[in-house]
Amino acid sequence: MSIRHEALTAYLEAVLGGVVQVQALRPLTGDGPVVAVRESSVPQDHDLKAFGYGRPIQIDLLLDGMPRSYVLSTMRSGSGFGHDHMADRAGALIWAHDAYGKLQRHVRSIDVGFFTGEGRMQSAGCAEEYFLFVEKVEGTAYRVDLERIRIEGKATASDFDRARALSRYLAKIHAQKGQDIQLYFRRIRDLIGHGEGIMGILDGYPVDYSLLPPEQQYVIESGCAAWRHYLKEKARRLSIVHGDFHPWNILFREGTDFTLLDRSRGEWGEPADDIAALSINYCVFSLLRSGHMEGPFRELFDLFYSEYLEQTRDLELNSVIPLFYVFRTLVIASPRWYPDLPEQVRVKLFRFAQAMLRIEQFEYKDLNQYLM
Repeated sequence: MSIRHEALTAYLEAVLGGVVQVQALRPLTGDGPVVAVRESSVPQDHDLKAFGYGRPIQIDLLLDGMPRSYVLSTMRSGSGFGHDHMADRAGALIWAHDAYGKLQRHVRSIDVGFFTGEGRMQSAGCAEEYFLFVEKVEGTAYRVDLERIRIEGKATASDFDRARALSRYLAKIHAQKGQDIQLYFRRIRDLIGHGEGIMGILDGYPVDYSLLPPEQQYVIESGCAAWRHYLKEKARRLSIVHGDFHPWNILFREGTDFTLLDRSRGEWGEPADDIAALSINYCVFSLLRSGHMEGPFRELFDLFYSEYLEQTRDLELNSVIPLFYVFRTLVIASPRWYPDLPEQVRVKLFRFAQAMLRIEQFEYKDLNQYLM
């Protein structure tokens, strides 16, 4: 990343509130030269190559004629150490700006901001909270379809068309593979240890929850650690994913025309995450209807899952998906997330999650063996 001289000066004058003359840029990592900057020798559109991600830069300047020095820091981009995405680095720097001034004897942060694609520097230091502004689309959540099937006890031809369309959509986006081993490790690590992952979800359960007491939660977390090391061998499976492909995030219009909402947790991941996120809901709605996997939901599950395998030839999915079913099951069984779920359904979901940790191959044609 580089910025222009005039953009740097304009930013500093806005933040410092005075007339700024930049005198020199000095890399603080000790491996770069001092870069002198003088108005007479630096054209306004000169590219200041001394700026770069991953190293702090000391800026020597005159502020209303008085000599001052500041430090401009960025975070090193690239994979690993939880800094894989721009949002990771933004979050860390925003937190630093907020926290630096709250600790005695700590250097004060003057501002936090970002570089634009045009090389300008934009302040974000006055932000209190961030928001997302997106377009509105029409459609009905897919969960409405599943609720209708639960009540009526039958699925229409359109229901099967939609399940097939969703399966083929995932097969298509999952075909794009990545090569970043660290990103795959990150997704598996986050699946287990992140606040929105398995451990975070379990921490959200009531203390001493009788249906899943602490000793059983310990067994689940211990089992997940073994799965993490097993899945690290599967990094070649890194693919484009949605990341939260459940029926509340899918809006259907006529026929098989749909739009997705709330893609989250990163652009890349494990395809099994998307498959588990949707297919577990066929199981849950069937449990709500009859207490076991049968009828229209079993047919929809079989169609969705088998269609994906046929489209992708990804038979390895069956040896990867159990951990993702553990995560999705714990979310749905959580009394905080789904407070009205009947107790007998929760018990079967916990049984399902614990079974997933014990198996090596998921048998998608017989889910009842994991529920009963």
